[in-house]
Amino acid sequence: MANNQTSKSIVIDYEAIAKQESFKALVRKKSAFLWSITVLFLAAYMLLPILTSYTKILHQQAIGDITWVWIYSAGLFLMTWGLAHLYVAKANSFDRDVKAIIAEYENGGGRR
Repeated sequence: MANNQTSKSIVIDYEAIAKQESFKALVRKKSAFLWSITVLFLAAYMLLPILTSYTKILHQQAIGDITWVWIYSAGLFLMTWGLAHLYVAKANSFDRDVKAIIAEYENGGGRR
């Protein structure tokens, strides 16, 4: 199927964008968010086998015959969903920042 639209050749200087202070700040902010959420996620998941194998804390009854292991495990599922929703919200925020950086570049902010 042929494309009837004429395409413009747009030249983007990615190195100029990467040198913009606003882009560097976005990369730092995004990296800090991703590393902190990753550490939280891995710490919570790695605590389950550690606490069940080497301690008796989670083996105690919480509600009737349900032990804390089940509650902790259910919490991990809820945490995963919560972190996914948090990531989507932050990604939308990052997308707004990217649009601002592109606008800055298009207005001459990235050219020297």
